[in-house]
Parts: sequence; structure tokens; C-alpha cells
Amino acid sequence: MPTVEGREARVWIDEYVEKAGKLSGVAKMVRTLVKKAVAGCEEYVNPWKIPTFDLNGPLCFYMVTKEHVTFGFMRGAMLRDPGKLLEGTGKYLRHVKLRSATDVRRSEVRALLEQAAELNRKEPVTGTKVQMKQSRAAATRKRGRRGTTPD
Repeated sequence: MPTVEGREARVWIDEYVEKAGKLSGVAKMVRTLVKKAVAGCEEYVNPWKIPTFDLNGPLCFYMVTKEHVTFGFMRGAMLRDPGKLLEGTGKYLRHVKLRSATDVRRSEVRALLEQAAELNRKEPVTGTKVQMKQSRAAATRKRGRRGTTPD
């Protein structure tokens, strides 16, 4: 089981969501939406301490800010967005700002999530958490050969 700051990732994420204050309910709803809509996805915390979901590679993430919950899609630039919800100008990432339970319940939000999941099912994404773990393990081995100890 992956850990963050010495705790199981699930426990860390539970605490992160509870600390979200007025947006805690919105964050919980996003988490529930992804778990229900995307069978087989796995929740974890990425190296930047952002709750993330994986399905054949990184799928989506959510971050709590002061005014909204950012619900991001790793391949968002490839998604059809007739509701014009997606924001962002990066090569791949796009996000939706969710401010209320009503925003999370919008059918367009679920449609974006389902499209993203279908993309990941058809064509796995590189840069998965497994690869990150392998990279960290390789770096640790390399430091060990130099006689240094990991932080």
C-alpha cells in the first residue's frame, strides 16, 4: 500500500479532504464520482502531494483551493467538451473548476471523466506511478552505490 508522510495514501487523502473546509463536500463528491464512474481505477497521491486516480496510467486529479476544487484531466486537451467546461492552455492538461455540489453533478463533468477513462483504456499512458516508483528505486540504488544515504 503506498504511503505519504508515513501514512497509508487513503488515510492521507481522507485527511486532505476533511481539511478542505467549506469545499470538503465538493472534494468528497469528486472522489466518489471517480470511484463510481471509473471501475478499476486506483487512487493514490502523486509526488506533488495531489490526490490522483490511475487507470492504465494517470487519469485525473483534484486539488482544493480557496475558492474551488480543481478537477484535472491528464489528457484533457484530447477530450470533447461541448459544455466548454475545460480550462487550461497546456499541451495535455485541462481542468474544470468545481465550486458546488451542483457543479459536480453536471452531466458534462461525468461525460469528461468517462471520455478520459475510455482514452486510458484504449491507449495506456506513459509516466505512470509504477514508472515513478521504479525511478525512485533506481535513484535510491544509485545513491547507495555512491555511499550516500537517502534523505
